[in-house]
Amino acid sequence: MKIETIAIHAGNHTDETTKAVVQPIVMSTTFVRGEDGEYPGGYTYSRSSNPNRTSLEHVIAQLEGGADAAAFSSGNAAGMAIFQSLQPGTHIIFPDDMYHGLRNQLITLFTGILEFDFIDVNDSAVLRQHIKSNTGVIWIETPSNPLLKITDIKQVVSIAKQHNIKVVCDNTFATPVCQQPLSLGADIVMHSNTKYFGGHSDLMGGSLITAEKTEQWLKIRQVQEMGGAIPSPADCYYMVRSIKTLPYRVRGHVSNATQLATYLEQHPKVEKVMYPGLPSHPQHTIAKAQMQLFGGMLSFLVKGSEEDTRTVV
Repeated sequence: MKIETIAIHAGNHTDETTKAVVQPIVMSTTFVRGEDGEYPGGYTYSRSSNPNRTSLEHVIAQLEGGADAAAFSSGNAAGMAIFQSLQPGTHIIFPDDMYHGLRNQLITLFTGILEFDFIDVNDSAVLRQHIKSNTGVIWIETPSNPLLKITDIKQVVSIAKQHNIKVVCDNTFATPVCQQPLSLGADIVMHSNTKYFGGHSDLMGGSLITAEKTEQWLKIRQVQEMGGAIPSPADCYYMVRSIKTLPYRVRGHVSNATQLATYLEQHPKVEKVMYPGLPSHPQHTIAKAQMQLFGGMLSFLVKGSEEDTRTVV
């Protein structure tokens, strides 16, 4: 099934009462309980699950080719759910270039609870040197924020599997339109839904998608339910609606980014352009091998001083 079809139809659930083709926003926090003590509608309490959240999780899982997905109130909440699901003392390897919000969360909230190192995960020798007996997760972010570094997903997965370590990939900058890490061997994919999935700067959200429903995944689901960092039914509804246009929007972003990167690379006042679609990008070959499209984000360095750069901004 084409990704456009998945984006449009996988989140659709026909309303059983009215037969409306667009699911209504189900604001109810509680649901009818039968005389036998069961819940005939399949829902008990909206912190645990909600029809709109089910729709969102279904379409995101389908887009990434995963077995299941969990939706959260933000990307940081999604990342935190993984950290909270780990045993205290677990060691995690992170890339040296990653989203600052999640890095700050780790340092501020998990120092003394989890162990972590920030390294160049693209260097296989360095990666192997940092693996410990208590290493439980290798975290990758490709393309990275903000330097657009590309990580060889298959290479990292190969090393991780030799040590029974899980691989989590932040796929926010790529989206499943450009790259599908689960198909390359990653165990869990993370998204800040706030970015491309929402796409209009008016929705917050995050998600995790798993390749398999493992014991670790069940712990993450417990954190989601018990922690309660979930999106509202309305947020889920509008996120599902936004995702319907995701493939078309992303292709537009890629087209614009490619043109802009090509232009800036030739500009006399630009020192360097970081975009994986450019042959000059140091990991361009890797990007070509694992990405269907090169994404809509780029970074560049302006020649001169900080003041010169601020003038450009």
